[in-house]
Amino acid sequence: QVQLIESGGGLVQAGGSLRLSCAASGGTFSSYSMGWFRQAPGKEREFVAAITYNSGTTSYEDSMLGRFTISRDNSKNTVYLQMNSLKAEDTGVYFCAANRARYSIGRTPSVYSYWGQGTQVTVSS
Repeated sequence: QVQLIESGGGLVQAGGSLRLSCAASGGTFSSYSMGWFRQAPGKEREFVAAITYNSGTTSYEDSMLGRFTISRDNSKNTVYLQMNSLKAEDTGVYFCAANRARYSIGRTPSVYSYWGQGTQVTVSS
């Protein structure tokens, strides 16, 4: 069983940056591919970015490409999401998730087995 804890959310002005972290415990972090999702009030959870177990491949939702960067440090059991040029529409709860398929760049929530509780990101315009 993998436990995931997100941190780094907060309130930021439009154009600003935040770096989210997701610390994993209780499993073999280095064998999982990881993803970030977000959910705005009244909306479905949507894909943000994903990374394979060895950082060999990454994938982003089109609207985040060029602004967000996913990375991981397997020695620290942590995955990161660097978010730059934030917009008001980036507001939401951000979740990290772990996928047992190490080579997967899953874009749908159903392929992920473990989820964190989320961290709130609020971007003021």
